[in-house]
Amino acid sequence: MAFDEGLAERIREIVEDWANVSERKMFGGLAFMQEGHMFVGIIDDALMARVGAEQYREALLRPHVREMDFTGRPMKGYVYVDPEGVDSDEELTSWVELASQFVSTLPPKKPT
Repeated sequence: MAFDEGLAERIREIVEDWANVSERKMFGGLAFMQEGHMFVGIIDDALMARVGAEQYREALLRPHVREMDFTGRPMKGYVYVDPEGVDSDEELTSWVELASQFVSTLPPKKPT
């Protein structure tokens, strides 16, 4: 599986000055990690955003958003945003910041 390198570059521009953000190839795509937690990623041309349980239903109401069903079953707290939902830099920044805010509530992962 490939991922949209243009979308990856746009995300890199958003997070370039953020502390404790790294990239990791996962699930055949690319994941962005913050404090060891995946917060956004790219599978094919879709953005994956980890919004958490409290924001999940609201996120699904936004245009061009669907359940993340990578394993064939919906993963609560994670959504896919189709390319039309991140056309503008403002839309993409909104998703990246929402996911970052959620994972910032999680305890840092211990290094393996």
